[in-house]
Amino acid sequence: MKVYNTLTKRKEEFIPLEEGRVKMYVCGPTVYNLIHIGNARPMIVFDTVRRYMEHKGYEVNFVSNFTDVDDKIIKKAIEEGVSADEISKRYIEECKKDMKAMNVKPATKHPLATEEICGMLEMIEALIRKGYAYAVEDGTVYFRTKRFKEYGKLSHKNLEDLQAGHREIKVSGETKEDEFDFVLWKPKKEGEPYWDSPWCKGRPGWHIECSVMSKKYLGEQIDIHAGGEDLIFPHHENEIAQSEAANGKEFAKYWMHNGFLNIDNKKMSKSAGNFFTVRDIGEKYDLQILRFFMLSAHYRSPLNFSGELMEAAKNSLERIITAANNCRHLMKSAVDGTVTETEKQLLREAEKYTEQFDEAMDDDFNTADAVTAVFELVKFMNTNISAENSKAFLQALLDELIMLTDILGIVVDKKEEVLDEEIENLIAERQAARKEKNFKRADEIRDMLLSKGIILEDTREGVKWRRA
Repeated sequence: MKVYNTLTKRKEEFIPLEEGRVKMYVCGPTVYNLIHIGNARPMIVFDTVRRYMEHKGYEVNFVSNFTDVDDKIIKKAIEEGVSADEISKRYIEECKKDMKAMNVKPATKHPLATEEICGMLEMIEALIRKGYAYAVEDGTVYFRTKRFKEYGKLSHKNLEDLQAGHREIKVSGETKEDEFDFVLWKPKKEGEPYWDSPWCKGRPGWHIECSVMSKKYLGEQIDIHAGGEDLIFPHHENEIAQSEAANGKEFAKYWMHNGFLNIDNKKMSKSAGNFFTVRDIGEKYDLQILRFFMLSAHYRSPLNFSGELMEAAKNSLERIITAANNCRHLMKSAVDGTVTETEKQLLREAEKYTEQFDEAMDDDFNTADAVTAVFELVKFMNTNISAENSKAFLQALLDELIMLTDILGIVVDKKEEVLDEEIENLIAERQAARKEKNFKRADEIRDMLLSKGIILEDTREGVKWRRA
């Protein structure tokens, strides 16, 4: 299995630190609003990497955090007149709903930054002791960037180049020893959440959070650290500097980064009017289609999102689901006899699609080529199955299809048909729950119907529904 390592800029044979086990950390979202489809790409991509690793027999300890203390969270809390804790808890729950709808498996651990402050204080104190960090008069603690001689090894930038024109890592403040030093701890402002520290009442810098959470739940050295390519610099670069300075060991062996997501060939932004949350897409499409769309390109390639491409993904996914359903339909009347010699030969031929799939995934998780292998299997099934086949033969082909789609996180089970009367009864129950201010039950009903492909729309005329 080969993995493209951002650190070395080449594909490398994957060899875990510990045989049979993989320690993997993926930077999670900052929870101040509903996640957008840009957040969804790394979630889907690295969930698929995890699934393939598990398929290969590895035990994967998969850690992905929630950043639950941040300027954006505080700003949102002030706007709503509630606590930052209330904002973060609300959007963590909403994020988990969207992840479930995209069939993203829960991490082994989803740590929260606010629950790991003690570890952050310990790492900062260690960095100060070793001369890699220093506190200034107002209680801010900075990391001495130039003291870490390998700074820039992940982003392949050097401080001389940065000084000549790149200004990404400069943080305002006259009290720093050097303009490139970055914040580890900062004093609180009025109305902000804070924690006591030896330097001041304040809160951690963003970069130190992931270094500490990774160390606590995976150890000082990990196999894979992953995230969007926008995190390479300065976030991941700063994580390396902190972790390796504090622990005296290589932090992560392989660094994986997914490419950017554009909307109709433009960068996604609210000001451009092309900003979509996962929830927005879920109102128009089953989120399995979004997942399938995300896997239709190599994870390191830029990916363009558009309505036309989503429709194409919907039609492609339907072909796979139809093939599975056709196989199930034939099994209902198929004979229970043993597999014939002809069928055995066909099953041997079908094995090449699994080999093709594995070959694609072994080559830096090339899901685009893996999807092609799935379509080849679907074509083979459509050509070679009939009412004359044995149940065992049909089951073997269906099992192969399910195994491959499951690695991709794609569910090929047809949703249970919901009758119009059932929908109307559930809508009535939801309306009653809302009237009684039982919003939890109302949300449960909406989610239940959405999972069955029924989209609810609250209008002035009342609740309307349609099938996805």
